Amino acid sequence: MDASRIRLLLAQLGASIGQPLSFAATTTSTNDDAKLAAGRGAPHGAVFLADAQTAGRGRGDHQWHSPTAENVYLSVVLRPDVAAAELAPLSLVVGVATARVIDAALRGRRAMLKWPNDVYVDAHKIAGVLIEAITRPSGQSLLVVGVGVNVLTRQFPDHFATPPTSLALQHGEVDRERLAAELIDHIGQLVGAFEREGMAAVADELESRDFLRGRSVTANGVRGVAAGIDDRGRLLVRDGSGALQPIISGEVTWR
Repeated sequence: MDASRIRLLLAQLGASIGQPLSFAATTTSTNDDAKLAAGRGAPHGAVFLADAQTAGRGRGDHQWHSPTAENVYLSVVLRPDVAAAELAPLSLVVGVATARVIDAALRGRRAMLKWPNDVYVDAHKIAGVLIEAITRPSGQSLLVVGVGVNVLTRQFPDHFATPPTSLALQHGEVDRERLAAELIDHIGQLVGAFEREGMAAVADELESRDFLRGRSVTANGVRGVAAGIDDRGRLLVRDGSGALQPIISGEVTWR
């Protein structure tokens, strides 16, 4: 991956974030790099990329398959002008940005969002978002947002219940540098919109991209039918009694 070309593409796109941009051939996790830099004062919009991760991770204890020179692994330091209590939906906002970039790469097919942080194509996971908050004595919101997109990988470990997919499997070869630059640009655009408008900035798109809506799900012990995402970013599940149960966080299984 050519970091210089990504910087050039970001300049051409007029991206609002991406300065500075750091690149490592191999790292434990780009989120680890970003968290360390954030603690040392890295500015809003600083980006950390790697060609391989030895300890890439998703939510909880999940690992992120991170082979060398195949996919996009990046993290962004964000210091959004948003109260800490209002930040929960940000993974969905970044998910929409990621889905838009995947749409463009697929040339007409539509990526879907599986609450709270995954991007799917044809019922297979193609990308994920991991947000980690850093506590600051000042109370200022400080986040590290990690995104992994499966781009060129054609074979995945066999321990996945549902095999992931990639842009290469769905479409063919994709320019990783351009995809990374466009992803950074879209994240900047939508985080800015979220600062100004809150969830209204992505509400309609969330509804149209909601992978779980209408499916039978189990979330935090609640069984029922997914009934959308509310204006606080919570998953709504209609249980057996017909009541809507808001799910704030946690794992979701579906069928």
